[in-house]
Amino acid sequence: MRMLAVALMLAAAACSKPSVEQVETTAATPVMVVTVSPQTMESAVTASGTVSAAPGADWTITAPEPARILEIPKAEGDRVRTGDLLVRFEIPSLSTDVATRRAEVQAAQARVENAQANVNRLATLVDHGVAAQKDLEDARRDLSEAKAALGQAEAATHNALALESRAVVRARFDGVVAKRAHNPGDIVEAAASDVVLRVIDPAKLQVVASVAIADLTRVQAGRPVRIFMPGGDEPEAGKVLTRPVAVGQTGVAADVRIAFDAPTRLAAGTPVRVEIVSEQHRDALAVPATAVLHEDEDAFVMIAGADGKAHKRAVTLGLTTQNLAEIASGLKSGESVIVKGHQGLPDGAAIAPAK
Repeated sequence: MRMLAVALMLAAAACSKPSVEQVETTAATPVMVVTVSPQTMESAVTASGTVSAAPGADWTITAPEPARILEIPKAEGDRVRTGDLLVRFEIPSLSTDVATRRAEVQAAQARVENAQANVNRLATLVDHGVAAQKDLEDARRDLSEAKAALGQAEAATHNALALESRAVVRARFDGVVAKRAHNPGDIVEAAASDVVLRVIDPAKLQVVASVAIADLTRVQAGRPVRIFMPGGDEPEAGKVLTRPVAVGQTGVAADVRIAFDAPTRLAAGTPVRVEIVSEQHRDALAVPATAVLHEDEDAFVMIAGADGKAHKRAVTLGLTTQNLAEIASGLKSGESVIVKGHQGLPDGAAIAPAK
């Protein structure tokens, strides 16, 4: 009986002891927190681009006709001023054409003078009854035709002179010789592929960025842009100047022109990376994107409470980027959000915050 009583006492003691699963853990979980405060929240479109001269500030010079270069005084890299001589071509065909057209003008003028003299003579004879009226009318018609021929000859001469004037090329604007492909004495063709000189205005440089078609709707004229150059230096500031009004059905990207806010130190042709600000929210409450947890379609964060415990807080998200998430509702400025150690942390768990 005594042994039975001892066994019953031991069984009772065993039943009153809590199981391992029922033991409440009192050790605080170490976590990292951030204090929420208002900040500017941005989303951006990233693209690659190239520094290029603005339209009208990039001039490629070719020969108007097959020619020989007589003068080309500027070297690559030289500055030029408006009106400076850039190229003088020798184009024999143009000189010959001008001489021919001038000779045609002289012949036409002589014909007009003769026709006018004939009209005057016949008019006198008709007045005296010596010549027929029909002869005078024929003479006047000849005069009219001679004047028309003179006008045509003068127009042809004007056109020939205009073409000949292209044999001398002077700078249209202040700029720099970006490329020189020929020297005096070279024979050049009248082709876009046979470039003689390229002049650009370095004060009018822009960026032409290739933006994915899917991102074009997020790009608006006037939006700020950060322009990153090779080497990782501080970005230069700019703004969207123009975006395409139409794109090809099979295209994957389209050109967006970006203006620099200040004169750039970059050279034309430099490859760059741009970040075009597509949306900007000022005084937004934002947390690291990794701090946001999800259950089905609901979002929540874990708050570090003043009681030393973690508290689950449902939130509504606003603008979201790769690194940040805007909290549209559910948080107040100054609250502490757990950003590390919150995964799997139960509501009400004791925590040891570290910022």
